[in-house]
Order: sequence, then structure tokens, then C-alpha cells
Amino acid sequence: MEIYEAGVCDGEVVAAVQGLVPQLSTTAAVPSPAQVAELCEAEATVLLLARLDGAIVGMLVLVLFRLPTGMRAWIEDVVVEDTVRGRGVGEALTREALQRATSAGAVTVDLTSRPSRAAAVRLYERMGFERRETGVYRWRGAAG
Repeated sequence: MEIYEAGVCDGEVVAAVQGLVPQLSTTAAVPSPAQVAELCEAEATVLLLARLDGAIVGMLVLVLFRLPTGMRAWIEDVVVEDTVRGRGVGEALTREALQRATSAGAVTVDLTSRPSRAAAVRLYERMGFERRETGVYRWRGAAG
């Protein structure tokens, strides 16, 4: 298995992201090629990909940003192809993200996972993530 940063968002990367996003969320719109390219080029995001047997089978987005109180890191959109779940892909992606976050100066790394994703929750807890009692709020904009 190879874990790497998507340096260039070519057709293979775009197709992989477009195929993985619906496995993560049935309500999220499939990103356009321009949106995937923007993700690859953005300074604050690192798109990590997992390749197994020649195919891209997983992705994770690491968001790094500086605040007056220090460097922050957030893991988002972790998704592994249904056919290879349970083979360590999610863990390998997450470990690479943690290493990169630490190297960037982040002291903590946050992520969210739906309780219904029991296997993912067990993985994160096994890796040392702790449930936080937070008051996370979401604004949905004028349409929400």
C-alpha cells in the first residue's frame, strides 16, 4: 500500500475523488474537476491518497491552519473504497496525516465521525483519539 499526497490532480485523481465522495456521503454533491483541482492546490489542505494493487482506494483531507493560539490540524473526508475496508487503509491514511500535522507544528488533531460509522470510531479510539465534549455549532446559510 502506498500513501501519498496528490501533487497534481490529473484525471485519475479526479475520478477517484468523484468515486469516493458518494461512499462517504449520499447527500454531498460529487465535486467537479475544478473543485478537485482547487482542493489539490489550496495552501491549507493536503489531499492524501491510498493506492493498493495499482488503484486509488482511499482518501483523506488534512486541513492545516494557523491561529493566534497556534497551529491547528483537522482531518476531514476520510473514505475508503467499500471493497477494501478492513485492510488498514484508513489507519495508514490517518497515521500519515498525524505525522504531517505534527511536522507542521500542530499539538492536537481534530476530526469528526458519525456514531453510525462504528468501525471508524473504533479505529480512531484505538489510534488514541478521544471523544471531546464540545459545543460544535453549524450555520447552514440562507438556504438552510
